[in-house]
Formats: sequence, structure tokens, C-alpha cells
Amino acid sequence: MTTRLFVSDNSAAVHPHVWEAMRAADAPDMPYDGDALSQGLDARFSALFGRECAVVWAGTGTAANALALACLTPPFGGIVCHYDAHVEADEGGAPEFFTHGAKLMLAQGEGAKVTPETIAAVIDPIRNDVHRVQPVTLALTQATEQGRVYTPDELAALTAFARERGLRVHLDGARFANAVAHLGCSAAEAAAVQGIDSLSFGFIKNGGMGAEALLLFDTALADQCRRRHKRAGQLQSKGRYMAAQLHAMLDDDIWLENGRAANRAARIVAEAAPERLLDQVDANEVFMRLSSDEREALRAQGFAFYDWSDTSARFVTAWNTSAEDAGALASALSAL
Repeated sequence: MTTRLFVSDNSAAVHPHVWEAMRAADAPDMPYDGDALSQGLDARFSALFGRECAVVWAGTGTAANALALACLTPPFGGIVCHYDAHVEADEGGAPEFFTHGAKLMLAQGEGAKVTPETIAAVIDPIRNDVHRVQPVTLALTQATEQGRVYTPDELAALTAFARERGLRVHLDGARFANAVAHLGCSAAEAAAVQGIDSLSFGFIKNGGMGAEALLLFDTALADQCRRRHKRAGQLQSKGRYMAAQLHAMLDDDIWLENGRAANRAARIVAEAAPERLLDQVDANEVFMRLSSDEREALRAQGFAFYDWSDTSARFVTAWNTSAEDAGALASALSAL
């Protein structure tokens, strides 16, 4: 029986152009991040976002997020994020480890989206209280862990609020391509790029092999970040293979077309049983109410996915999820 994977977009194949780019990089060049490809990343991403940035490649999204937060937050500071955020729920304490002790401060919000009001509810009661950790950084996720996307207006309101309260802003963009594809706007608009200090731009979930981009829009942080990058064991000696992956995904906007393809497949799945949806589907994650018997029935037909709770499941589509596989899952859901 064929297994059809909807477990995670991390299960997807590597895009062929990425393999080609890595093969093309297989020639002598300077080690670490001194090669021509690594040195060209700043200009490439600055052009994409229309704002100067310094770029550091990293081997995982966890490392990219944790490095950014460490650069923005002192050990005695706080990082405000949604209680469902990846940095809180899925990174094994890496933000606390990389920051040497900064505290995660958890806010509420539907669809794993925070608002100025839910952030204020966390930070206002403790403002200027020497006995309480004070917030320093706001960590946002685009798209969120529940597959929701912040609109440019929502992000603008959040970044303006952060500036008002003296907070730095990091954007976790593990599924940033899916968010841009959903919004149909520029990368700069989807990131509220004028209001953020850093962005982890996800490629591994979107057709990359093993490289993520950490963008520092506050370029004064670049030297500190590169030292932390080395100290964290992220500075690979043959860095050109990391940089090659990032360049490859930017070529011809492959990153964006891959995001669109994953979103299209998710819509096929979502439209099969709209009455079962836990939330609206903005990106490439579909959360559905399913009993344990129904989940087992789907698995018996060869579908692989994660249980989200005792009464629900999560289906994640990827850049290479075929219309056939998405359609097969849609049919199976309709038949339940």
C-alpha cells in the first residue's frame, strides 16, 4: 500500500534546483562564510525586501530563531510570544539556552495570533516592577503554528505597538513563503519589514535541503550574531553549500511558487470537509475534527499525519504534494 505523507512539510523532497545549485558549488572556494555565494547573500535578500539586511545561514530553524532572540534579548529580559509559538512549544528550550536565561512570556490569541491587547495583558501588569522579568522582545510567527497568516495591517499594528513599548521584534518565518503566497503581496509587506529587527526565512520546509536564512534588518547586530553563530556550532566549514541552497530557492522565485503549490494542495484537502475545520486555512496546514476511529480509518488507507488532540488531526501539504495525493485524501475525508 502506498503511504501518502501529510505529516509535515519537512517530509517533502528537496527541490531539484537546490541539488543542482549544490552540485555547481562543488568547487574550491574560501571556507566558512568567506565564499562568494555566502558573501552575496546580503545583497540578494536586501533586494528582495527592499531594505538593507545582513544574512547568516543556519542549519535549522531552531538555530536561526534562537540566535536572533539571543542577539535581541539579554539574559535578564523577556520574550513575548504566543503560548502556541514554536519557540515556546517545539524548540526544546533552545531560546532560553541561546539567550542564557531570557524568560518566555506567553500571550493568548485565536489562531495562534497575538494582538496588541493580548500582549498588553501580559506586560502591562508587571511594567517597571523590579521583582518581575521585563519584556524586551516580541516574537511573532508568520504563518502561525495553527496555519493562520497575519495581514500587513495586523503586523503594522503589532510592530507599532512594540515600538511604543520599547520592544524589539523578531519574526519566525518557518512558513513565510506560504504566508506571502496567501497574501499575494510582496515579501516586505508580509513581514512588515520596516518594523522588525530580524526574520528567520524558512527554506527547509519549502524545498530546501538543510539551510535557513537569518536576516538581520538591524545590521548593527551582524558581528555579534556571527560570533554567536560560531559559538553555537552553526558555522559550517564548507558554507558555500549552505549559501547555494538559499540562492537556488530565490532564483525565479522558486520559494514563492513552492509556497503557492503547498497552499493549493491544502485548499483541496480543506474543501473536502469544511464542517470539520478547527480554523480557517490560510497556508498549508489543515486542522480537522476527527474521532480516533476516523483517524485510524484514514491511516488504514495509507495516509500519514499527526494527531492534534484526542478529537482532531493536522494535515500538512508541501511544495510537491501532488494533486492526486491531495485529491485522494479529500475523497477519503468526504467518505467518512
